[in-house]
Amino acid sequence: MGIMLTATGLLIGLLIGFNIPVILPQDYAKYMSVAALAALDSVFGGIRAAIEDKFDHGIFVTGFFSNALLAAGLTYIGDRLGIDLYLAAVVAFGVRLFQNLAIIRRHILKNKIT
Repeated sequence: MGIMLTATGLLIGLLIGFNIPVILPQDYAKYMSVAALAALDSVFGGIRAAIEDKFDHGIFVTGFFSNALLAAGLTYIGDRLGIDLYLAAVVAFGVRLFQNLAIIRRHILKNKIT
């Protein structure tokens, strides 16, 4: 059930995102990139947890918002200080995205072969 809910939410979000034209100022580009990575990290983490039968809605929701707030906070503080602190969030989320994707891929391939 958890994986279907996560996949459905991702699909709905993608459909809305690709069909509603939104033009944001360049100043928000860092914030949007970090927000997108935080969302993707939570989605892939949720899919991984569902595959491992460890999915918990509370952990998913709180993780989503705490990741987003921390990443936005780092971006804001970095903007105020004049340094690119948002890159720390980009690297962290990027590493976790690839790790979760690799685990999901291995699980799918392992179950298809056996």
